[in-house]
Amino acid sequence: MITTFATTPFDGQKPGTSGLRKKVRVFQQPGYAENFIQSVFDVAERPAGSTLVIGGDGRFHNRTVIARAIRMAAANGYARVLVGRGGILSTPAASHVIRTYGASGGLILSASHNPGGPEEDFGIKYNIANGGPAPEAVTDAIYARTQTIDRWLMVEGGVEVDLDQVGTSRVGDMAVEVIDSVEDYADLMEELFDFAAIRAAVADGVLTMAFDAMHAVTGPYARDILEGRLGFPAGTVRGGEPLEDFGGHHPDPNLVHAAELYSLMMAPDAPTIGAASDGDGDRNLIIGKGVFITPSDSLAMLAANAHLTPAYSGGLKGIARSMPTSTAADKVAEVLGIPLWETPTGWKFFGTLLDAGRATICGEESAGTGSDHVREKDGLWAVLLWLNILAVTGKPVLQIAAEHWARFGRNYYARHDYEAIESAKANALMTELEASLAGLTGQSFGPLTVAAADQFAYTDPVDGSVSNKQGVRVMFACGSRIVFRLSGTGTEGATLRVYLERYEAADGVLDAETPAMLADLIAAAEAIAGIAAHTGRTAPDVVT
Repeated sequence: MITTFATTPFDGQKPGTSGLRKKVRVFQQPGYAENFIQSVFDVAERPAGSTLVIGGDGRFHNRTVIARAIRMAAANGYARVLVGRGGILSTPAASHVIRTYGASGGLILSASHNPGGPEEDFGIKYNIANGGPAPEAVTDAIYARTQTIDRWLMVEGGVEVDLDQVGTSRVGDMAVEVIDSVEDYADLMEELFDFAAIRAAVADGVLTMAFDAMHAVTGPYARDILEGRLGFPAGTVRGGEPLEDFGGHHPDPNLVHAAELYSLMMAPDAPTIGAASDGDGDRNLIIGKGVFITPSDSLAMLAANAHLTPAYSGGLKGIARSMPTSTAADKVAEVLGIPLWETPTGWKFFGTLLDAGRATICGEESAGTGSDHVREKDGLWAVLLWLNILAVTGKPVLQIAAEHWARFGRNYYARHDYEAIESAKANALMTELEASLAGLTGQSFGPLTVAAADQFAYTDPVDGSVSNKQGVRVMFACGSRIVFRLSGTGTEGATLRVYLERYEAADGVLDAETPAMLADLIAAAEAIAGIAAHTGRTAPDVVT
């Protein structure tokens, strides 16, 4: 029986970079999640008989919203829902399921790398039929609908779907298939990479690793692939059991929240490689024995060595990176003679390039890397590509990095995050900064002279869509760069991200400490933006 529930709009249901993210208590308001999900269903393109994929990262409130979403999908005319066992699907796995089963789209219930639990964060993101995040035209339409919505629909009655049992049941006229969360994705990884070479290196003892799943969604995938299919010993995967509160930790794979892994990798008896993934499995952290590889460098190094794997042995069609990501990948693209695309932040901007065959590998400085195998960034994919390279070359991570810098030069890089700033103060900072751009060119800040400054805008080369106000860029005559941007992934206040980049050519200083190399840029960023004066913050909350 389909029931219509009268409702009124909630303020603030505008999707950010990766969907709608709020505190759990906000989503627990009667009708809040239902309003947003109904708005998605009201605007989503879906032919008759469509399939919807639903899954999440296992955080608190996932099962409640999944059960609701299934019944709402039935009421809104979907013919079939595919849901991961236990409500679990990593974001890249969900993308793969959408593409493999010809779904019209999917609901991914996650707040990604944000903390989970009753007092923490929750999120819902809609992905379209290509498996990627909904583009701005769709998210704008969803938001517009949330502002006028007056009803939502749900099938009531009948037996509740058992999310823990693989199999098919029915809700109203709709089939609900609970599918294995891991198998399809793991099979895809085995097609892309040389598992035989990796297994041999593991068996010979020349390739060892530690993987921190951070009690998030990647744990079951990592255990199946790393310990099961590749033969790494039991215990290689740490924090492998997904928990609703991620064990009380912050599931963000950076040097702050994965400090234990970093300490292990800096020890004399460290394994060959250390890696981690985040809440929903789309980000990665790579640390070799004695060396941290920044996400920007990882993108460049993976692109430069991708030909060593079965999937990319024929070469790359192009590389795409988000604007704040360092220009390390640009140097690789230039040498390989392939296009380099600079897009706004947000994986959805890579989707058209991938679909059009203009790019093969994409990456963001925020630890997201992926390829055309799905339409999302993919943490385990990046780890497996590193393992494939290590197995084939027999070289340690440090040697691969050193040889890369000696060939392409080195981009010293860091991101400074000022979190939970009062929104009015953050907006005032950006407004004043934008107003100063015209007069910045030619000004000097210490040894740095501004060559150009702008507010980044992007015209999609495939569909012609335009995205304005994507971040302030300040470029210096020496090739260094500072980017200022407000993040769209937080749930309270605003996060100011300051990206600092200094390029050293192949004959320059390649083995210095990053903070020392960025000291002049840090001082310039404060002088240009007046961060302390606007926010009261004298230091960032997180440095990555």
